[in-house]
Amino acid sequence: MAAAAAAPAGSALVAADTSDRIRIFDPPPTRIRILCTRVGPAAGFTPAEIEQLKAGGKNNVEIFMPTTQEELDRLLPECDVVFGQLNAATLAKAKNLKWVQNLEAGLEKELFPELVAHPCVMTNMARMYAPALGETAMATLLCLTRGIQAHYIPLFERKEWKPVRNLVEIQGKTMGIVAMGGLGQATAKIAHYGFDMRILAVDAKPMAKPVFVDTLREPEWLLEMVPQVDALVCCCPLTPVSRGMIGDKVFRAMKKTAYFINISRGPLVDEEALASALKEGRIAGAGSDPGPVEPYPPTGVLWGCPNMIFTQHSGGFSPERQIRHMGLLADNVRRYAHGLPLENVVDKGRGY
Repeated sequence: MAAAAAAPAGSALVAADTSDRIRIFDPPPTRIRILCTRVGPAAGFTPAEIEQLKAGGKNNVEIFMPTTQEELDRLLPECDVVFGQLNAATLAKAKNLKWVQNLEAGLEKELFPELVAHPCVMTNMARMYAPALGETAMATLLCLTRGIQAHYIPLFERKEWKPVRNLVEIQGKTMGIVAMGGLGQATAKIAHYGFDMRILAVDAKPMAKPVFVDTLREPEWLLEMVPQVDALVCCCPLTPVSRGMIGDKVFRAMKKTAYFINISRGPLVDEEALASALKEGRIAGAGSDPGPVEPYPPTGVLWGCPNMIFTQHSGGFSPERQIRHMGLLADNVRRYAHGLPLENVVDKGRGY
């Protein structure tokens, strides 16, 4: 941050690369025109949220919410900031574009070659879904270990009273986390501080090991980590490198008594390998917030697998999430207006 603050002023409004994922607009913009790319009759923000966004500027923030494609096309060349999605055609019209604030956390569908090559800064909503998804991961794990999914829901539907005795405690067990970003850290905190779980983790980025994590290593350690854990939680972004990374080798390395949870993206997991592991009893159960494809078709191999839970890509939602969203957006507008580093800057080449 100190190095960023010392960056020399440029002669035009440009994003200076002062270090990894730090972008500073120097000098700060004299006028900020934000275009919301979601086209339709419903406003993208409420009047109160509009005022929240404008408050961080220097009385120089304008926000446009077009209701037609024609209006969007007309505004694109005039605006320096986009909130939302772009495609190659709309990007080509955005002649003054400096900053794109994507309104999603995962960007596998948002990045395209022209945007990756464009000099604009891109930020996302990383960590905004993390508290809810951390709770979803733990709720799913508890449903599996305490027999809710396999026993008590079916018993309730049959109006049958049959207590189950072979249940599992997670207290003091070991959890493995694949990727220690926002989702991984939120889940690990709940598991460690709430259930005294030992946390092992892998991540592709060099980072300081959080105090609640026992061991944090490079992704190549994954297959050594997996046999040690009682619950494996996948939290990593979907990129060409990570697609399909949780496959047959991983499931065969897991304990027969271990559980697998995915709270990130469906294509990270080989669904055929997961279905085989469940049907053959090589793992104790699994849960996934996303589907391998969405909506997951009735012919999907994971339907009907023993001890399998889908939360149908709803695990990140809550009223509190919108409060966090607006807090991040408003703070980034303030930072942009005052020449400060933006939060949640994306490495467009890496895809996260």
